[in-house]
Amino acid sequence: MPKKQHRRPNPLPHTEEATGMPLVAICGRPNVGKSTLFNRLTGTRRSIVGDEPGITRDRIYGEVHWAGRVARVVDTGGIVPDDDALIPSEIFTQARTAFEQASAIILVVDGRTELAAPDRDLAQLLRRLGKPLFLAVNKIDTAQQDAAAENLRQLGLPHLTAISAEHGHNVGDLLDEVFAALPHAPVEEAAAETLDLVPGSGAEDRFGSESEDELPAEGEAAPHRTHGEYEQRETRVAIIGRPNVGKSTLLNALTGTARAIVSPIAGTTRDAVDEVLAYNGKQLRIIDTAGIRRKGKTNLLAEKLSVVMARRHLEAADVSLLILDAVEGVTASDATIGGYAHESGRSVIVVVNKWDLVTTARTDGKPHADRKLYEEQVRDHLKYLDYAPVLFISAVEGKGVHRVLEAIERVAAERRKRITTGQMNRFLEKVDFERATVPMNKRVRIFYMTQAAVAPPTFVLFTNRDVDLHFSYQRFLTNQIREAFGFEGSPIWFKVRARNAEEKER
Repeated sequence: MPKKQHRRPNPLPHTEEATGMPLVAICGRPNVGKSTLFNRLTGTRRSIVGDEPGITRDRIYGEVHWAGRVARVVDTGGIVPDDDALIPSEIFTQARTAFEQASAIILVVDGRTELAAPDRDLAQLLRRLGKPLFLAVNKIDTAQQDAAAENLRQLGLPHLTAISAEHGHNVGDLLDEVFAALPHAPVEEAAAETLDLVPGSGAEDRFGSESEDELPAEGEAAPHRTHGEYEQRETRVAIIGRPNVGKSTLLNALTGTARAIVSPIAGTTRDAVDEVLAYNGKQLRIIDTAGIRRKGKTNLLAEKLSVVMARRHLEAADVSLLILDAVEGVTASDATIGGYAHESGRSVIVVVNKWDLVTTARTDGKPHADRKLYEEQVRDHLKYLDYAPVLFISAVEGKGVHRVLEAIERVAAERRKRITTGQMNRFLEKVDFERATVPMNKRVRIFYMTQAAVAPPTFVLFTNRDVDLHFSYQRFLTNQIREAFGFEGSPIWFKVRARNAEEKER
């Protein structure tokens, strides 16, 4: 029998031909305010900003709506041409990809400092591309400072606008010029709010701060769709794990591109990097998050923000890929990160990466690791994730990566599965609750149950007592439900309602 061929899905490209929208690239040397401008244009807190140079490294995409028209915008990392260091050179490579896709480019410079050699070199490089080029002189907060910005015309760029990305000063004028050069920018189909960029409007309070205020406050709406929706246009998949376990390598392997910067330096990824894939007629948004580590292990503000944002992106996802390092095995940090996904109701797939380093590519002379035994050890350390499938891959070699996509599709479908009340009641009749190892004073009688929600599957139990289910009872009932209906990869939630309490409410 011929071996089944697995075709890697292609990422949906960011070009104008693919999206129907022109792309505007934001670029500049480190710490000139590119991410602050990106956040203001997109009306999000998508890109991490701070006073430390070089925070943004990968390409971050969003949409800008202006005067009834819409375009894509991409934030690039700080560029220092001819820097041979690993991370700066990789940032430059990512930026060049954005330039090739872009219909127009905004070069951001710091209006409060003298022109630097990287500014001149970058301007010269951009002029060679022959694309509409706009100079945004940032950090000009008042009209009185606009005149000083005129000194930067020595860069030789005809379109100059003095702006304050933080406070919104003249950002509307910049957008007027950019959209005038984008004749193909489509008109919005539905009425959408144009981003308010007027100083004093409150927009600066939401989008302009270069501090930890960039993060949504507790109770504030999440930046993306939360779980619980049944009909979905796409499945959001968050790649989570400790630093340097191969999360970015997996994203690149899934997309077949160099979408995320990969290096042996722990903490290379800071912003969440996402890519959309079409797979078996469905749309998957794969999100590579920053490595999550304990608070005491993070020093720079950017690192602290990236960890918080990683958890926010996890909570906005449907499925999480918990990446483990096969060489190091399951650590306490892995267990903690898996706990975040479990407690927030995400579906979980455990991915043991670098499997080749303990098998075919092993160099320490020890025998190859046994997959069955290794999985038992993983299950033993991650008991609360007994519902999660365990996959063994080598992202750098591309081995087993197709099984990740298959598992995502399978687990996402299980997450959204709904069981009828009739099926649940027939199921209850067959369950022998006497087998549950629960103290007699903690037992409850279940009259009937119904599935109240999906993603994650949530069941309401109507009982004779208004008490929380004993953990042993929950575990027993969960196992019985999984045996009957599946729900692979997804946690199962219960809510208890006493029947007499319900009657009182009536």
